[in-house]
Amino acid sequence: MASPASIGGHPIHPMIIPFPIALWVFSLVADVIYLWRGNPVWRDWIAFYTLLGGIVMAAVAAVPGLIDWLSLTNKAVVKIANWHARLNVIALLVFAGSFYLRTTSGSNLVSGSYTIPLALSVLGVVLITISGWLGGEMVLSMAWRLRLQKPERKRRCALPR
Repeated sequence: MASPASIGGHPIHPMIIPFPIALWVFSLVADVIYLWRGNPVWRDWIAFYTLLGGIVMAAVAAVPGLIDWLSLTNKAVVKIANWHARLNVIALLVFAGSFYLRTTSGSNLVSGSYTIPLALSVLGVVLITISGWLGGEMVLSMAWRLRLQKPERKRRCALPR
């Protein structure tokens, strides 16, 4: 089954998802570097804005992901897709909470403590790791089912003989 949200036959969702994943993981890395080195640039600028970029890109990636989800018909794949979507929504909310608690008004809620925003980022990375595994499982299980349904065609060499 081809993705209805695609460009030139290539699904859009898998093209976009590396961005929020990389930004969120790097935000956590920046947090760890801040804790290790103590330089506030890592916390106040790098971790803060990569976290924001991850939130924005996750929202962008959710649109073609939702379009793909609406087109699913296989019950086994739908079950995996539902958990994948749930975990992604929860992760997005967790990262949004972490981001808010790093803002001036949000940090007042936690008395300026950095522990809760950092813990939320760790939780978010764990959630997207599980969700990413489910996304891969969904794609691979769907690909194997399609491969078993269709007889494999012989490829012809594109180069002249």
